[in-house]
Amino acid sequence: MAGIVRQPIDLEALMRYISGNIPEIKTPIDLKQFGFGQSNPTYQITASDGRKFVMRKKPPGKLVSKTAHQVEREYKVIHALEHTDVSVPKAYCLCEDVSIIGTAFYIMSFLDGRIIEDAALPGVSPEDRTEMWHDAIRTLAKLHRIVPKDVGLENYGRLSGFYDRQVKTWTTICKAQAEQVDIDTKESVGEIPHMEDILDFFKDKKSQPEDRGTPIHGDYKIDNLVFHKTEPRVIGILDWEMSTIGHPLSDLANLLTPYNMANSPIAPDLVAFQPGKTPGLPTKDTLVKWYAEVAGWDPTPDLTWGVAFHFFRATAIYQGIAARYAVRQASSEKAKLNGEIRIPMGKLAWECLQKAKANVGEKARL
Repeated sequence: MAGIVRQPIDLEALMRYISGNIPEIKTPIDLKQFGFGQSNPTYQITASDGRKFVMRKKPPGKLVSKTAHQVEREYKVIHALEHTDVSVPKAYCLCEDVSIIGTAFYIMSFLDGRIIEDAALPGVSPEDRTEMWHDAIRTLAKLHRIVPKDVGLENYGRLSGFYDRQVKTWTTICKAQAEQVDIDTKESVGEIPHMEDILDFFKDKKSQPEDRGTPIHGDYKIDNLVFHKTEPRVIGILDWEMSTIGHPLSDLANLLTPYNMANSPIAPDLVAFQPGKTPGLPTKDTLVKWYAEVAGWDPTPDLTWGVAFHFFRATAIYQGIAARYAVRQASSEKAKLNGEIRIPMGKLAWECLQKAKANVGEKARL
């Protein structure tokens, strides 16, 4: 829900810009701020004729990261996908003139639908639950079958070598995180268990999936989708901040996380994804089959590898939380507890990697 504006902007300047550049938005406007989209402040614009729109902008002040908060990239990918069969909001404009409201921003259509945080989709019928997951996986497959140059995204990211770059990046990050020393205990955060073996496996070209380069969302999951208010279908994908050109397996592994962690003590809230627990919830195998039918390639042989890498990446993220807690950049009790999750998550990653190794061996024998 949109409410009070927590990060004020120059409303008069914004209305002048809108009047001169976006005839679809009738001024004067009413402005509210959404509770989500904390990384990039997100606002609801209500025009004088009652139509609603959404504005996303960079945070005010000096940005800590030069690579985060790139609303320009969000606009570019949404605009590029506008005339495809991938459900995205309509992008009206990108303003890079910081003199208007202090930062770059873009305006898109407001999608009046359902955002559901629980991926088990409580409160809907079993039939709708099946079809909502079907359309979620179908929508992802439609994104992944797009050829970047066909929509002007050939320079949106490198077309090959996605996992090689990921391994290199996380190797550097994990090394730095492991060396952080706790202010009080003087103990270092320490390496992820089996780190060398993990990296050796992911670097091995014989084990890696076939290289692919498609538009990827970067955080594709149920609560980044907007479903129709009454029908079991996706009307839009939100939060494109982490999008790039990369391997589609990474998005698929992310979406299937609730299934892959359903039996893990780390995530007791995901028991709904255990087989047979939730009426109408498709099986993971069914979802992968639906994906392959639309995407035009079958991820089954490489899915275990992709999930293992996804869990390794998650372990590294939790290690990062532990590193920030060690130097008290994150000092809450929640940060401490989240940092400790790196241990069981690392164990889960290692177990999944063993399955991936066995799978690679099986493929080699065929």
